[in-house]
Amino acid sequence: QVQLVESGGGWVQPGGSLRLSCAVSPSVFSFNTLAWYRQVPGNQRELVASSPRYGSRKYADSVQGRFLISRDFAKNTVDLQMNSLKSEDTGVYYCNGEQMNPSGSKDIYWGQGTQVAVSS
Repeated sequence: QVQLVESGGGWVQPGGSLRLSCAVSPSVFSFNTLAWYRQVPGNQRELVASSPRYGSRKYADSVQGRFLISRDFAKNTVDLQMNSLKSEDTGVYYCNGEQMNPSGSKDIYWGQGTQVAVSS
């Protein structure tokens, strides 16, 4: 059964750090791409960082150099280390997974989201 469960959100002051973790079932190996998205009220969900099975990790311009996405194959998690946080990083962060099914099309999965609030 596919399941993505986020943890690690919370409140932090500007300039601080948070680490988000997404527990992945059945395993990180079963996904072509794992990613983190965020959403603020009134806006569309936007890609923050992605980790493809093959190829380079990608980041939104707004987080480049501050955030790092990584897969932990032993723990079966995909983590997002967020440093130098800004108020505009506030939002609900969602874990996203993409698999190829036998018919050749993509199956997309989402976690339930975790809230990140950056304020003084």
